Amino acid sequence: MTFQIENETDEVFPFDLNNVIRDVILTSLDEEGCPYEAEVSVTVTDDDGIREINLQNRSIDAPTDVLSFPMISFGKPADFVALDDDSDAFNPDTGELLLGDIVLNADRIRSQAKLYGHSEKREAAFLTAHSMLHLMGYDHEEENERLEMEEKQESILRLLGITRESD
Repeated sequence: MTFQIENETDEVFPFDLNNVIRDVILTSLDEEGCPYEAEVSVTVTDDDGIREINLQNRSIDAPTDVLSFPMISFGKPADFVALDDDSDAFNPDTGELLLGDIVLNADRIRSQAKLYGHSEKREAAFLTAHSMLHLMGYDHEEENERLEMEEKQESILRLLGITRESD
């Protein structure tokens, strides 16, 4: 597995952010049955940084909590078997699956944790799990999709012992 985690902020959290991100990525891949080694790039930025990325990539001039930039277009979510014949989905040098990029907003990790009454660790883990599911083809445009994503996110956090009750 290749993880590139870049923190563009000076934020210091009361937990090891890189380890939480890494654990959530690995658990997400395991839970979705990914049979490949994968590459995921994560950038941690702030309101201004994510607002700029959101404007450039989505023409939305506002900050958000997380952005996901999948490298693969799944026919159906987490259908890794369909990728066997798609050489463009894999890094030619490493053979790893090129899942995509995650951008986390450190300002929103702090403010949303406070708003929702749980730890910053849980919020960082939740946003990472949410984004990983997007990288694997899940969406939440329809109510049934939203409910499925929510259950999968909570399942990933439970497996890691990162629950509201553990805060």
